Amino acid sequence: MDQPPTDQGTGTPEVQRIEESTEFRELRTSFRNFAFPVTAGFILWYLLYVLLSGYAPAFMAATVVGHINVALLLGLLQFASTFAIAAWYARFAGRRLDPPAAAIRAAHAPAPATAPREAAE
Repeated sequence: MDQPPTDQGTGTPEVQRIEESTEFRELRTSFRNFAFPVTAGFILWYLLYVLLSGYAPAFMAATVVGHINVALLLGLLQFASTFAIAAWYARFAGRRLDPPAAAIRAAHAPAPATAPREAAE
């Protein structure tokens, strides 16, 4: 298996150097500040649905409109919230995570030794 690239001067793995950089730590913190609270909120929302289904069947069976009851409405809202969180994360990542990640990649990318060859050669 290939070894991670190493810094030629000290022998320290390049990956470790990137992980210890301030930019990478800020990127990781930014991700965690978004992901952990949103994940906790969604899990609590899901558990509320499960607990209501198990311990409040009369409430969940209450009719909202026609044949639509509270359980069906909350179940559909679970799907809607999942897609909303995915869209929110995609927007967050595009604005707050991707630009710093690209800068880190550019700063630590090895310089090409020669121009790449054509696939036909």
